[in-house]
Amino acid sequence: MDPLVSIVVPTRNRRDTLQHVLPTLLAQTCGSDRYEILLCDYGSSDGTHDLVVSMEARNLHFVDVRIPGRAGGRNAGLRRATGTIVLFTDADILAAPSLVDEHLAAHARFPGAAVVGWEVRVDSLDEYRVATVHPSARRRLHPAWRRRLSWPFFVTGNASARRSDLVRVGMFDESMTEYGHEDLELGYRLRRAGISIIYHPAAVNYHWHPEPLADRTEKMYLAGRATVRLYRTHRDWRILARLGVNPFSLAWHAALRPGGGLLERCRRRADHSAWPRTVVLEYAYLSGVRDALANRRRGRAT
Repeated sequence: MDPLVSIVVPTRNRRDTLQHVLPTLLAQTCGSDRYEILLCDYGSSDGTHDLVVSMEARNLHFVDVRIPGRAGGRNAGLRRATGTIVLFTDADILAAPSLVDEHLAAHARFPGAAVVGWEVRVDSLDEYRVATVHPSARRRLHPAWRRRLSWPFFVTGNASARRSDLVRVGMFDESMTEYGHEDLELGYRLRRAGISIIYHPAAVNYHWHPEPLADRTEKMYLAGRATVRLYRTHRDWRILARLGVNPFSLAWHAALRPGGGLLERCRRRADHSAWPRTVVLEYAYLSGVRDALANRRRGRAT
């Protein structure tokens, strides 16, 4: 009998986190016959395949990916998937035991919708262990009462949809090989196809991803470039508006000149204070936007 859910996990050289992540995916309360795990690997050289083999799990499958990028990895899983529902997560995200059950419950309640769960950010395994037993310690992205989401919140760390719908809208855009927004772009097409995106906070997993400020800043810069790429793909000005690009934000960015006093003070304090960190990250994001609009490329946004 085919499983009900196919869990798709793209990866490359993440054995260090997968040795913790895969056991949580294999310990789902729904029973192993109801779901399969498709670990979609693009050229790992760290023994990821050996790790999968050593686990000897009948519902865990290694998928060899030939197309670079997260979009290519997820599409490889989609093509291999046999479940009616496809659940996307990542190689550094630990699953709550009821994750699959909760996604199935949400799809039963809202047939035909896509579902986004509660992706809790944790910076260490110790913080993860605390968050599993103390819900009040979990960092929220949305209020619990929110039910429907717009397309920018279709983030594939904890999202599911019917395989038939994903195929119908064209799956992930494999031309998006640079960092950022391949999941948002798919969410945009799902909404245009009339598919609702439901927030189901009972479907919990834990994004274990401590990240230095320099790395976050670089990703924000690349996300800014991705925003322009997404706009140019669909030529819908509302994409820029929904992703924070407008005359006011661009004017704010222009006022914060590189090397200017306020920006430099924020950079010095960003590691220890939330407001300066927000300024630095937003500046990096808009730097990516402006460079992409001008067809420029550069190195680090810091």
